[in-house]
Amino acid sequence: MPDTRRRLRILTWHVHGNYLWYLTQVPHDFYLVTDRGRTTHHTGRSGTLPWGDNVHEAPAERIRDMEFDLILWQSRREYEEEQTTLLSAAQQRLPMVYLEHDPPLDNPTDQRHWAGDGKVTVVHVTGFNALMWDHRDSPVEVVEHGVKLLAPARYDGRHGKGIVVVNNIASRGRRLGADVFERLRAQVPLTLVGMGSMALGGHGEVANRELPPFMAHYRFFLNPIRYTSLGLSVIEAMMVGLPIVGLATTEMPTVIVNGVNGWLDTRPDRLVEVMRRLIAEPELARRWGEAARRTAEERFGIDRFVADWERVFARAAGVAQ
Repeated sequence: MPDTRRRLRILTWHVHGNYLWYLTQVPHDFYLVTDRGRTTHHTGRSGTLPWGDNVHEAPAERIRDMEFDLILWQSRREYEEEQTTLLSAAQQRLPMVYLEHDPPLDNPTDQRHWAGDGKVTVVHVTGFNALMWDHRDSPVEVVEHGVKLLAPARYDGRHGKGIVVVNNIASRGRRLGADVFERLRAQVPLTLVGMGSMALGGHGEVANRELPPFMAHYRFFLNPIRYTSLGLSVIEAMMVGLPIVGLATTEMPTVIVNGVNGWLDTRPDRLVEVMRRLIAEPELARRWGEAARRTAEERFGIDRFVADWERVFARAAGVAQ
């Protein structure tokens, strides 16, 4: 039998920069859709991330004349609109995978996924997300996050305060925990980092490569988010060696063990007690942080992530590994 293993040509979109950079560690060729205005999800090799030689740009007006082996969808608008506006009839028959980054946002238990016709493999980034979506007939896979720090960094905890990393938290409201953050910041010293953070008196945005060493100086990482996927910034903080404090919701309780690598609770006032203790006891913070680092390396290493995605792509494209 001939060896059918080959390097795949995968068409996709720039939806979440850090995740896309981790995904492109998979040894296939990724083609990122661009348009003339570099509009949302069509920005190609943008930003400060160190894109590899396997990451290419695919101008929208040329896509019908290009050859691909697989289409990787990452957002509803592109999935529903651009199948026919960008792809040729032949390309619409290619194997397809839908990477879903979020839990269901319209209804937490009864929302049907739009890629639910049985033809597209839906890949979730957490088991919680896969549990909550109604997929109808689609095959479902879970590929948990994989992280590779963009810069070497190790926890020193010199600042007796916590760090929060959320983009545009002020405008994203209760789901992203804006009210929780404000409530806790009034009781515990916290530094807010991310796009739009200066609107709430935060530090502002920190470049991808600079974030790990920046986080390393803080005593703990606080995740105030009520309902989302397991944030990459949480895992990146764990990789650095920060203990994690946060709400005991979604996938978080499967990652953080109270008194071992951090602390979770559904009552914010109890988190205040824990954060004050971590500020008062640097060695406790260091011990929990080292356990968090081990958890991240064992569960969210980049090699496991790459291997999982290689299996998904091979199965979807019908090729041997």
